[in-house]
Amino acid sequence: MGGLRPPCPFMQVHFKTIPSYLRVRSVTQLWTRRGCVSSVPELRDKELARSFLVDDMRLRIYNYNTMEKVKEIEAHADYIRYIEIHPSQALVLSSSDDMSIKLWNWEQNWECTFSFEGHSHYVMMTRFNCKDTNTFASASLDRSIKVWGIGAHQPHFSLEGHERGVNCIDYYSGGDKPYLLSGADDKTIKIWDYQTKACIQTLEGHSNNVCSVLFHPRLPVLVSASEDGTVRVWHATTYRAETTLNYGLERAWSIAVAKESNGLAIGYDEGTVLIKLGQDAPVASLDTHTGKLVWANNNDVLSASLKGTFRGIQDGEHVPLAARDMGSCEVYPQTVQHNCNGRFLVVCGDGEYIIYTSQALRNKSYGHALDFAWSAVGTGDYAVRESLSRVKIFKNFKEYKTIKCPIPASEEIFGGSCLAVRGSDCVCFFEWSEGTFLCKIDVLPISVHWNDTQELVILTCSDQAHVLKFDREAVDSALAGGSASLEQGVPTAFEPVHEVSDNIVAGQWVGDCFIYTNAAGRLNYLVGGNSMTICHLDSGPLFMLGYLAKENRIILMDRSRNVVSYGVLLAVLQYQTAVVRKDFDAANALLPAIPETELSSVARFLESQGYKEVALQVSRDSDHKFELALELQQIDTARELLDELQTNNFESTEQHTKWKRLGDLALAACDLRLAVRCAKNAMDMPGLLMLYSAAGDREGMKWLAEASIIQGQMNVAFVAYFILGHVEDCLEQVGSAHSQRLLMI
Repeated sequence: MGGLRPPCPFMQVHFKTIPSYLRVRSVTQLWTRRGCVSSVPELRDKELARSFLVDDMRLRIYNYNTMEKVKEIEAHADYIRYIEIHPSQALVLSSSDDMSIKLWNWEQNWECTFSFEGHSHYVMMTRFNCKDTNTFASASLDRSIKVWGIGAHQPHFSLEGHERGVNCIDYYSGGDKPYLLSGADDKTIKIWDYQTKACIQTLEGHSNNVCSVLFHPRLPVLVSASEDGTVRVWHATTYRAETTLNYGLERAWSIAVAKESNGLAIGYDEGTVLIKLGQDAPVASLDTHTGKLVWANNNDVLSASLKGTFRGIQDGEHVPLAARDMGSCEVYPQTVQHNCNGRFLVVCGDGEYIIYTSQALRNKSYGHALDFAWSAVGTGDYAVRESLSRVKIFKNFKEYKTIKCPIPASEEIFGGSCLAVRGSDCVCFFEWSEGTFLCKIDVLPISVHWNDTQELVILTCSDQAHVLKFDREAVDSALAGGSASLEQGVPTAFEPVHEVSDNIVAGQWVGDCFIYTNAAGRLNYLVGGNSMTICHLDSGPLFMLGYLAKENRIILMDRSRNVVSYGVLLAVLQYQTAVVRKDFDAANALLPAIPETELSSVARFLESQGYKEVALQVSRDSDHKFELALELQQIDTARELLDELQTNNFESTEQHTKWKRLGDLALAACDLRLAVRCAKNAMDMPGLLMLYSAAGDREGMKWLAEASIIQGQMNVAFVAYFILGHVEDCLEQVGSAHSQRLLMI
């Protein structure tokens, strides 16, 4: 920045298209002058929330709820460049062009408690050390970085190496590296070890002054912004340039990161853009056999047992976890996955994989891989995709075979009963034992899920899913007879069963039921081709980890690594699975284990499968039972149901409608007596008029005439009297109607 202050135009937000690696998450309008704005941590003071300064050498503090000014201080003798809030104490640092740094205490009425002098040029920025909050670093245009103690007049030491003024700094927040990051007017970024006081790496690539740098707190990247208008993302371990962002909004001045998500805010001359780095989904895996949950927090791997933790926990509540630190991983975890029996755990990231024992995190195997997939058969069987043209199968942790893909490039692999390799326009399936090609399907799955019996597989795509049935006998027969060709494979290996029009995010098979979350924020399950909603996930993005059958709970995790659960009875899922398989003996044996509260939902499932008679017997919902009785034309059952409800809801419109529907069914069955009763209970006067006149029932007609007058249906009463030959009563009805019209006039 060379000592020249940039102009201060008003800032506004522009929406720009960015690469898929960095997706725009949301955009917020900002109308403020460019200056230094810092938020005070809320837990320390609920009133003092925001410090704001402009180029008049004054520091202003505002209440962020009311935006009222709390305090105004004449802080420095020259322009203020930066303010830094202490992470735990009531302290604020301000740095200025007067070459000084001042420490303010808001619990002492914003008194300046200390002044730090030692730089010979403008002090551009300060930053507290997150590992030792009694120290902080300062960056200056005198080309140096100085590290200070809060109560020391002189700096502890200086870091020198930049050829021009230093504009920005940031401390690494992880626990394994004592690193300090700096950006300068010499267009470079430097990484320092502040314990050895050595520069361990210099990053080059910007074509103008570097204005802002930071270590990302959740991802293995560091980010830099420059006056050349670009923002560069660098790998935090290899220091290679990952990507460059340029939105055409002139110079990039500042960057900030959200601690609880992967959001990154970038401030330019002409606007501000908020983007998303990577994905929000937590890196976690649940062993559904033992209930052990393993997740990664940066390079650290943690675990917790979910057994017995759901007592008193309601659906959607956070589950308390007793987390255990398993150690640190050599690669930055991007995926974590248990094998088929939960004995081993693979961690993938940075083009490498490491297989650990799941109990103690002891290294079992490692290698290079773009993708990794476990086999559902062998404990130590898996496959890796090393490149676009090479996929290898390992048996018992040893390399066994390189498969020959009938596609030009493999883009991703999936494990399970068969190895699936996705290409640019299809997915190919291979047998694990010899890598034999089985089938090619013209869909592009995002994920592949096999059920426990390895008979069903669901291919989830971007806007729909395909359920296929795997014919193991046909495959084994073709392989034994040598009829599996290199071009066609085994054409009968898979048979389409269902298509699901939903955007499935994550899921797991339980028997023949597939439980899943979708992009609309719903927790559903699919059985027999029908999707049913368990609940709506209104608390924000939740990522499904699996289903614990012994606990009857579905386990989900949010992006802050909080675990929530929802109850789904295993007995219900097993019953529905037995019905889908038409194993009615097993279904009947399971039915007594299902609570009364769940029987109505089970009945609706039976109805969807076409078993309406059984649904009528199972259901405990009277409305549902009535509908089923009408559809099955069980008139006596429907009448008994209405008789049970007659005393409670006799006068309701809904009840009248039900009696009328039953009456229509009785009339179609030529049950005239029941039809009359239904019409009376439904107060269907025109229907009774038809029934009584057809039957020649004079007593009934007399009752109808009197009841119609009470109900105000004078036209029905007139016709009834006319049929009975009561002329005087007819004239009386005509006169009454005429009088009513005159009164209305």
